[in-house]
Amino acid sequence: MSRKLSLPTELKPDLDNRDNSFSRSRSSSVTSIDKESREAITSFFFCETYTRKADGGLTPSLWVGTSLGTVLAISLNMPPAGEQRLLQPVIVSPCGTLIRLKGSVLRMAFLDSTGSLLASAFEPWFEPNAPANGEERDKVRKRRPVSVSPSTSQELNENQYAVVCSEKQAKVIALPSQTCVFKHNITEASFVLRADVVQMNAGICLACFCANGHIMTISLPGLRPLLDVNYLPLTDMRIARTFCFSNLGQALYLTSPTEIQRITYSQEVCENLQEMLGELFTPVETPEAPNRGFFKGLFGGGAQSLDREDLFGETGAGKAARSLAQHIPGPGGIEGMKGAASGIVGDLARARIALDERGQKLGEVEERTAAMMASADSFSKHAHEMMLKCKDKKWYQF
Repeated sequence: MSRKLSLPTELKPDLDNRDNSFSRSRSSSVTSIDKESREAITSFFFCETYTRKADGGLTPSLWVGTSLGTVLAISLNMPPAGEQRLLQPVIVSPCGTLIRLKGSVLRMAFLDSTGSLLASAFEPWFEPNAPANGEERDKVRKRRPVSVSPSTSQELNENQYAVVCSEKQAKVIALPSQTCVFKHNITEASFVLRADVVQMNAGICLACFCANGHIMTISLPGLRPLLDVNYLPLTDMRIARTFCFSNLGQALYLTSPTEIQRITYSQEVCENLQEMLGELFTPVETPEAPNRGFFKGLFGGGAQSLDREDLFGETGAGKAARSLAQHIPGPGGIEGMKGAASGIVGDLARARIALDERGQKLGEVEERTAAMMASADSFSKHAHEMMLKCKDKKWYQF
């Protein structure tokens, strides 16, 4: 289901007279349709609150903030739970313009009558500093942190307070009377990039990050300035897009596509910073390896590498007797051993070459011997034939 949001004619803001940091000069030929099309939704908030002055109970509603600093309230009439919720539609009824501010609306939040922040319907409520005793916990919940009345003589008949922050100013609206009880101009020379209602140890406050690099904190619901520090001028749009405040005085933003910068504007967090630093592992000193005997390693199962010193040295076998020979290394050291090894390798190569040459010569001798044996057999055969031929002849017949 969709519904187009449009302001009534008598409630439309005058674009030429508004102080909007993102607005540009327009010609006189701009029509009212063009003016209306320039307004866009910049913030919205679902809550159960009072949408009209005559409301006696909380109703589900949607609060919409626009780029021209207008806050609209839309009442949501929900069918009863169960089968009717599945069959009947949700009735949406606009309640008109409630608040007007300078600049685009950035953040909206709601406080109860004691000035405590009302969490969203999907967020569970919890007390960060709740005592263990049940009675003291109830006292903490009923405690009023600050005075929300603009005058000491005015009686407090309001049930909720709406906090709205724009690029230029912040307002606190009492509900259901819809009267502005507090107003504060945040900046005149610059504009607010990010605003969040955060939880501190002493209460809640409004944290703002401006385009000129200033970080400001404002108390709620009194809107008293608490902090104004020039931290970081806006030099990169990535910071403006990713800057966000967190509870207990901390903030985060991306300094690069892969790096996150974490800062704090709380003195308590700064004092306990070393205790809050995390570690990837717990440092533990490496213990010394136990001595393992030769027979235990030999029959204990499992393969392990044994050194000559472990087998025959003084550590594993004990000190040798005087009558036994003792190995004394030569003076050459490793370099001498390398030279001797290279010499041995050369000698082995030369001996192998000589052995190959000897094998070739032996092969040649064997071939010559075989040829001589074949020649001898042929000579013996011819001699035998000659003998048989001349056997029966007389001497005078030759």
